[in-house]
Amino acid sequence: MHSTNSQRLSLLTLLFMAMPAWAAECPAFLDHDQRKLHSKDSVNLCDLAAGQPMLVVNTASRCGYTGQFEGLEALHKRYQPDGLVVVGFASDDFRQEASSEEEAAEVCFVNFGVTFTMIAPGPVTGSAANPVFREVNRQSQPPRWNFTKYVVNRDGKVTASFPSQVRPDDPQLIEAVESVL
Repeated sequence: MHSTNSQRLSLLTLLFMAMPAWAAECPAFLDHDQRKLHSKDSVNLCDLAAGQPMLVVNTASRCGYTGQFEGLEALHKRYQPDGLVVVGFASDDFRQEASSEEEAAEVCFVNFGVTFTMIAPGPVTGSAANPVFREVNRQSQPPRWNFTKYVVNRDGKVTASFPSQVRPDDPQLIEAVESVL
């Protein structure tokens, strides 16, 4: 009996010692509660993506590139089993987001069947940018238009960025995503 209690104590000690390491895996810029699109629910990206590669995209539901939601959803489905987390950040920075979140949600979830996480509209450029985009912009360059795509590795480093015209099925984007898996 004594050795079993000792083993349990050792295991608990190891678990508690490892807990700060788990917390340290999540970059600070992800550790914010983000309200989901057209929802009262929030998500903390540390809970969703700590230690996972990400594809971060600024979106707008009335943009000429809105059809890319279909390709982003395909990437999400294809690479989610390998750990990829796709997160869309709705934004009206380029004046092409719907006038209501309800309409934006309909475009995403109904018209294009989006199942990846979509964050409620907010700035992605400038000093008021969402914390994720403040860091992405610091590491790379701010989006110049909607549907700019950023590949982020497991450590929170931007490894590649792609402008709006690069479609989600572009071989270079696929290669960049596969390189962080």
